Amino acid sequence: MRTRVQNALQAIALGYGLRRGQGLWTRAGQAALSAITLPPNADARRTALLALYASLNDEVEQLDARVGEIAAARHSASLLMTHPGVGPVTGLATEVFLGDPTRFRDGKALASYVGLIPSEYSSGPRQRLGRISKQGNPFLRFLWCEATLHAARLDPALQRFHRRTLARKGLPKARVATARKLGIRLWIMLRDQITYDEFCRRGAGPTA
Repeated sequence: MRTRVQNALQAIALGYGLRRGQGLWTRAGQAALSAITLPPNADARRTALLALYASLNDEVEQLDARVGEIAAARHSASLLMTHPGVGPVTGLATEVFLGDPTRFRDGKALASYVGLIPSEYSSGPRQRLGRISKQGNPFLRFLWCEATLHAARLDPALQRFHRRTLARKGLPKARVATARKLGIRLWIMLRDQITYDEFCRRGAGPTA
């Protein structure tokens, strides 16, 4: 809901020549948006959207704090949060939705469950791989892809993997491949009940 309100406010800003990008959500950006002279109807819409945005922002912050408290109280979620780029929402959701990590035979089975493997189109001896299947849990898939944006900047090995894949296959496939790699890491940490530091100390090992 907050994103939809942000998009509506961005549209108003762009329509009247205010180009701030993400800077629109800073205090200075909000002041600049409020200072634009608008026709009466557009002005009323801007006022209503700004009030709604502030209300939703407060609610999101309260929910984030609550999730943080719950995640910190759960041992497995806390372990997952030691991985760079993995916050309370991703850590908690990974623990809850994966459940017993031993039910997955290997990394490929995990990726299949979350829907991060290519769909297959086979004809006789020929195997063709298409887009990711998008089966499984869409929320967990979304969270891993979002966490990848941060993890790939903070973890050297993931960063190198992302850059190599980006050069060969382009941005969308690189992001999905890196999200799959991150997800398998989290599964290993959950399965073995280890922190990120211990994962790194052991070395990657077989993950698929």
